[in-house]
Amino acid sequence: MAIADVTVIPIGTGSPSVSSYVADIQKLLKQYEAQGKIRFQLTPMNTILEGELPVLFEVIQAMHEAPFAKGVLRVATNLRIDDRRDVIRRMEDKVERVNSLMD
Repeated sequence: MAIADVTVIPIGTGSPSVSSYVADIQKLLKQYEAQGKIRFQLTPMNTILEGELPVLFEVIQAMHEAPFAKGVLRVATNLRIDDRRDVIRRMEDKVERVNSLMD
């Protein structure tokens, strides 16, 4: 299972606010989550995805395409993937491990 950090940046929206684009992407992700394909978490700066790598690539492409569907002509998407295959780690496991080292 892989964990991906994704930031989709619509460019040339006419406003500095992009929250409506973020909301559209979150709605899209809820559909994938309802199908049991991914888990996700919105943060103030990005979205964290968890799932099988081929599915994550499908989801990330859909995320990237979402602003185009609203008329945006340019989108920049930043992606970082943590694909550890020796153990199964969930998003929470990574945070709990770091917290355990701070006690």
